Amino acid sequence: MAGEPNALARIEPARRAVAAKPVKRGLTQPEKAAIIVRFLLAEGSPVPISQLPDHMQSALTQKMSQMRTVDRKTLAAVLEEFIGQLEEVGLSFPGGIEAALAVMDGHISANAASRLRRMAAATQSGDPWARLTAMPNQQLLPVLTEESIEVAAVMLSMLPVAKSAELLGKLPGDRARRVAYAVSQTASIEPDTVKRIGLALANQLDAAPPRAFDTDPVQRVGAILNISPSLTREDVLRGLDEVDTTFAQAVRKAIFTFEHIPKRVLGRDVPKLVRTVEQNTLVTALAACFGKPEMEEASEFILANMSQRMAQGLREEMAALGTVKDKVGEEAHNAVVSVIRDLEAAGEIVLAQEEDDSSL
Repeated sequence: MAGEPNALARIEPARRAVAAKPVKRGLTQPEKAAIIVRFLLAEGSPVPISQLPDHMQSALTQKMSQMRTVDRKTLAAVLEEFIGQLEEVGLSFPGGIEAALAVMDGHISANAASRLRRMAAATQSGDPWARLTAMPNQQLLPVLTEESIEVAAVMLSMLPVAKSAELLGKLPGDRARRVAYAVSQTASIEPDTVKRIGLALANQLDAAPPRAFDTDPVQRVGAILNISPSLTREDVLRGLDEVDTTFAQAVRKAIFTFEHIPKRVLGRDVPKLVRTVEQNTLVTALAACFGKPEMEEASEFILANMSQRMAQGLREEMAALGTVKDKVGEEAHNAVVSVIRDLEAAGEIVLAQEEDDSSL
């Protein structure tokens, strides 16, 4: 238990150095457990009792309800015995399949991990919500979009707040509002119902074959086209339009290029961007916008969201640099976009969602 050392450490070292003798007075192991938990709680130490199986939580609580007082000598003896047992522990293993899989992450294959999760689900062992929490958001998102509003609300209620917030932010506005309202109606749901929903969802998602790619096709194509030459990008998008208009539109939304900066980057984040991009690269990227109206808007947006002194200095460097070759300018633009993507991935900036736009 995480909080034990703080409270237990106050017992005299000299006494702890002596091998602890089992408590006599005829106390059972459940009674000793109740004494230790009561002591730790009285000392304000956190005791993660909720991580125990339900039947053990019930047994512990019932045992505590049956006990009254324990004299100091008995308390000291129980604590000495418990500390002695802790100090004899040489190695501990994680409890539950999800904790074990977390330890083995990167050491076993995705197929083996999936098979172990299915085996755990078949025996209904472990906490299904722990398994769901460990799954990537991309795997969970279809539950929110395809299952009933009520099931989606239960899932958001059981996942960690940060994970739920990120998932909710990926839903269309109307769906997000309906699911958020449904969360407010979950107070009366029985715990057994919540567990059954968790088991059903975990079994359903565990049964899905492991994904070969971490991102979906739209994101992969968008990422490739982000740093492709503009002529190649436009040619590929025209080809996609002829084959699959819906997919082409989705790819357009996933693409982020230099000219999207005014629409997607917040003005307050420009100084952070300017500090991160190498100055020579920034000057080249800005200078390459001369004579290109769609690019000049991005250049002016960047310059307008920094100090006048810095903007003036950059303008002077841009003028001194003169004409920039298209290939060099495109490389500089891609470098700036790459920095923006890195800042977004690190959570240092947030990109605004652009409205439906197929003007690329």
